[in-house]
Amino acid sequence: MKTSSGQVGVSRPKVTLMMIMCGIVGAVSAGAVSAATADEDVLSMTVRYSPSSLDTEQGAKVLYRRLVNAAVEVCPQFGANPHFVSSAVRHCREQAIADAVFKINNPRLAAVHASSAKNG
Repeated sequence: MKTSSGQVGVSRPKVTLMMIMCGIVGAVSAGAVSAATADEDVLSMTVRYSPSSLDTEQGAKVLYRRLVNAAVEVCPQFGANPHFVSSAVRHCREQAIADAVFKINNPRLAAVHASSAKNG
């Protein structure tokens, strides 16, 4: 594929993290939410990566951290206390990460995910 500067580019795999943006019900700071269904309420973030980066444990750890950071972006915590993460937001983030790891389908990345889940 050619870029606008005429250079040949390489298409890199990507994974998209999504969550259904939660409709706020009641107190926002308490994290009370209900699932919304409209398409415009879906947040997503694409994380591009090089398959060769998953050839090493270090590369898998770096991608995993990027997936965690993306999950924080697509599952934001609303409210005044940034140190309190509601169980709904925590679940959203865990599900977004698990879905991305599943889509990438790499044993090394899956091992990093399993290790992170055990260690909290």
